[in-house]
Amino acid sequence: MAEDLDTYTHLPLTIDPQSKSISLLPASSSGLSSVQTRALESELAALNALHRSLHSLDAPHLVPPPPIPVNPKRSAQVSKLRDSGNAEYKKQKYSEAAKFYTLGIQMALARPLWEPSQLVREEVHSLFSNRAQAHMWMQEWPEAAVDAEASVEAKRVGNAKAWFRRGKSLLEMGRLEEAREWVGRALEVEGEEKELAELGREIEKRLESKNAGVGAE
Repeated sequence: MAEDLDTYTHLPLTIDPQSKSISLLPASSSGLSSVQTRALESELAALNALHRSLHSLDAPHLVPPPPIPVNPKRSAQVSKLRDSGNAEYKKQKYSEAAKFYTLGIQMALARPLWEPSQLVREEVHSLFSNRAQAHMWMQEWPEAAVDAEASVEAKRVGNAKAWFRRGKSLLEMGRLEEAREWVGRALEVEGEEKELAELGREIEKRLESKNAGVGAE
């Protein structure tokens, strides 16, 4: 056994630069018996065949993409909780509506990590925005501002309502400079959206009034 481990046999092999196939140099056969040569050539042929089969898998169209599993029951539950919240909101039961939106948010955020993150963003942006509106009706301005910002973080473009709700909440809290900056950013993202533009003008009037009062003192 020790002698076998200590023995080194040099086999002059060559690799084709184009196909990357490995072969035995013709002159090398002189150092091997015909049986050894045939055995080695057989092993090299198998190795080259394996290389070709693996290389063919590099083409993406030959291997279908893995499926994206989504639990339909969870999607249905999230939708049902959002609809229940909307129903309570229409009844002007804003506290109850906020509870349903909260459950929907928790359900959406509990999705397994292998499910598409974009799906979670689509679900939570509307839930956060709806809960912000419920908080606004209860004059819970800090909570509304936080929820509206979370909605914008989930979906920045095409989410004018959430942009507006945070801006309005900041205005109601008297955080005028912050409200002006926020609405300015919102108009850059959403364009001259009517409610946002009107809110921007309202904020400017409040700032002018505040500054005039300071100057009078």
